[in-house]
Amino acid sequence: MYAPKYIISNKILKNIGSIEASKEIIEGAPLVPSFEKQFQSDAMVRTIHHGTHIEGNDLTLYQTKKILEGAEVYARARDIQEVINYRNVAGLLDELAVKRGAYDPDMLKDIHKATVDRIVAPERAGVFRTTEVVIKEEETGKIIFSPPPFVEVPFLIEDFFAWLNDPEAREVHPILRAGIAHYILVAIHPFVEGNGRTVRAFSTLILMRENYNVKKFFSLEEHFDTDPADYYEAIASVDRQSPNIASRQITPWLEYFTGVVAIELTKVKEKVRKLSVDSRLKVKFGEQVALSERQMRLIEYISDQGSGGMNELKRVLPMVSEDTVLREIRDLMEKGIIKKSGSTKASKYIIATK
Repeated sequence: MYAPKYIISNKILKNIGSIEASKEIIEGAPLVPSFEKQFQSDAMVRTIHHGTHIEGNDLTLYQTKKILEGAEVYARARDIQEVINYRNVAGLLDELAVKRGAYDPDMLKDIHKATVDRIVAPERAGVFRTTEVVIKEEETGKIIFSPPPFVEVPFLIEDFFAWLNDPEAREVHPILRAGIAHYILVAIHPFVEGNGRTVRAFSTLILMRENYNVKKFFSLEEHFDTDPADYYEAIASVDRQSPNIASRQITPWLEYFTGVVAIELTKVKEKVRKLSVDSRLKVKFGEQVALSERQMRLIEYISDQGSGGMNELKRVLPMVSEDTVLREIRDLMEKGIIKKSGSTKASKYIIATK
């Protein structure tokens, strides 16, 4: 059975600590359901856009969003199909996340099938490769990655899943399990095409099944796509160690992977902190408070600044009338979330603490 070789370095420990701290804040934040949906929707669009863009898709984030909304977009048919496919993969992950039992190769095959639907020949979709492949540098033609011979693929996959389902391996932190799966499956390169998207989706599935999807608020693909050179170099730095996957020491990759998760969750944490405003809201009401988006923006400003006068709050909502701003403020006061401090023109609004 395959057993990954790595050490828990100080960098990995620090990253896991940061991830745990962010996760706790995000999952405990008193966000209203409408904001949760918005966060999830934004993360989904970014995941689909960047997850396909890193593989050469030319669509913009805006075009991706429009396709997902069902609007007509003029672009290469293949690019559009890739976006539609990745949306379908997201739906498949939701199904697989609640499926009982162990992980199995069919999950990987089903993800691949959805990823490359109408892009590769049907007989190649969800089927392990039966040919040799090499990855070349586009400009120079230099071979930068030689995956294992195709005859080894079924055995390597079997070994990997035996490890993933092993009781001892299940004690490993889910972030590390997702990172190990990410690297090993990339190294095996089980399919002729669509490996990157399939592997990243399977890695996400592990996070979902093992309670680390963190409300689906984040997108690792966005980070990978923003700096693809770092992403590929982190993988290549392990690849170069040995032709034999099992003998490679994957600590450098896990340091990179946990670092990416830590960065992305920190971003979400800060965003959620601003929107949830103050844990006092949760203590005060004991449950999520139904607030409009305009009200959340007003509270965010008042919380960040400590207080807010009428002129300042009008600037927070520049697209609406003064009467509308006043109406939102009155509603927040009636709910006991903010209160007036001072009198006449010098009055300010502050977060109500009692």
